[in-house]
Formats: sequence, C-alpha cells, structure tokens
Amino acid sequence: MTLTVGAALCPIALLSLLLGFLWAIGAAFRDGITQLKRLHSIPCDRCVYYTGCQLLKCTVHPTKALTEDAVECLDFEPVLYSVPACQQRCKH
Repeated sequence: MTLTVGAALCPIALLSLLLGFLWAIGAAFRDGITQLKRLHSIPCDRCVYYTGCQLLKCTVHPTKALTEDAVECLDFEPVLYSVPACQQRCKH
C-alpha cells in the first residue's frame, strides 16, 4: 500500500491550520487582557471632579472622562471621603 504525496501532506496541513488557529486565539486573548488592564486604570470614578452624571461626567474634562485619554489626567484629585449614594446620582 503506497501513500500519495497529497495523502501524506493532508494531516500536516490540518495540524498547521489548527496550531495557527490556537495561536491566533492566544494572541487575541493576550491583547484583550492588555486592553482590559489599561481600561481598569482609568481613575475617573475615584476623582473629586467626577460627578457620576451622564450629562456631565467630569467638571474639568467632560469630553475625556471615562475614556483612555483620562488615564494620564493631570487634574486627577483622589476622593478622600465617601460620598453617600443619594448624592452620587445625577439630578436633572
């Protein structure tokens, strides 16, 4: 019984496709973790100027609030006290 070249290359091709697929999934997972860590470093919700209101999220930089631009915010001032939940809601 002799094997043709195509029959011998088929398992190798399938294995290489499977390994490429698994590598792509691993790379996407790694990139997702990196992006998630960056998004979790946005300090807006721990800042004095953050209002919690959808209409005006930040009184200093309303367009940068809760975006990646706010990661290195020079006006960040940490909240030193706990704000009651009734005052955190937006009043319109």
